[in-house]
Amino acid sequence: MKAGIIRCMQTEDYCPGTTDFYAIREKKGAFAGVEGEIQLIGFISCGGCPGKKVLLRVRELVKRGADTIVFASCIQKGTPMGYACPFAEKMKELVRRELGEDFPILDYSH
Repeated sequence: MKAGIIRCMQTEDYCPGTTDFYAIREKKGAFAGVEGEIQLIGFISCGGCPGKKVLLRVRELVKRGADTIVFASCIQKGTPMGYACPFAEKMKELVRRELGEDFPILDYSH
């Protein structure tokens, strides 16, 4: 798997992504059961509310080799601040439309 992670821009100031990297390294959370190596292609924010830059960033991740897009837990679950992104489903819908139904998209990271 070559993963490109989209994270919440609001959490960048206090979350360095260490739990995301741990989940990849130890194959935990959304990465549990992944066969073979997991390579992190990129780790980038959505671009800020309301997530209008997500397609530009996903396109770049795919261009650089990502074969799976991961919405970090800060977007889908609201961790660590306890506030899930109100635009998460819309961003996922846009990415799904852009990449197609068969392109792997993970709803969370850990």
